Amino acid sequence: MSELFGWSQALPKPTAILIVSAHWESAPLTLSATGPGTPLVYDFGGFAQRYFRMTYRTPDAGALAARVAASMPDSEPVHQHTSRGLDHGAWVPLKTMYPYGDVPVLQMSLPTHDPARLMDIGRRLRDVREEGVLVVGSGYMTHGVPFLTREQFVHNVVPTWSADFDAWAADALERADVDTLADYRSLAPAVHFAHPTVEHYTPMFVTLGAATDAEAPVRTTIEGYRFGLSKRSFQVA
Repeated sequence: MSELFGWSQALPKPTAILIVSAHWESAPLTLSATGPGTPLVYDFGGFAQRYFRMTYRTPDAGALAARVAASMPDSEPVHQHTSRGLDHGAWVPLKTMYPYGDVPVLQMSLPTHDPARLMDIGRRLRDVREEGVLVVGSGYMTHGVPFLTREQFVHNVVPTWSADFDAWAADALERADVDTLADYRSLAPAVHFAHPTVEHYTPMFVTLGAATDAEAPVRTTIEGYRFGLSKRSFQVA
């Protein structure tokens, strides 16, 4: 949490935030509700009741929704979901990064896991970024939750599959090798353990596509492990 907050303080305050979360897979591309005080989705279980009473009341995001929809080509239709709120892949990090809730937030679904298509969606958002909008791909660099043991949860012991995948991704990101990152199913070590399902990995392709210079190496802002899972995070130029 402190790392996320520190990261936000090192960035210019955004005019608005567009976030793609691992926890909303929906096609066609869909935008969340835009009214002020967008509701939250408590898409988790087994936690104390106080977490289900948390709020994060952000300003109206209608202008951003219109801007994003206008940025997409006819081949990428956009659906407006009038009641869908922000899921925990969106509101949990943003509540930490921007606790005052004074920045409009819009969530966009993951309509596909195809890296090329997600990169193209990101490229369509470059003009929005230039207007001061923070574009966020929210996931986890490794997310092999079914394979975690008590050692990982209690002592943060890092399994080999998590460390190997993280090292592979870090090297590709440092070299700005998007082709390698996109071919993760064939090239990434232990991919079936690190990502038994890929929704925590693919949001980053929207972010990479939105980079001003797609061939520039990213800047790693957070690294290390939590419960043995890599929390590697980065920002693009």
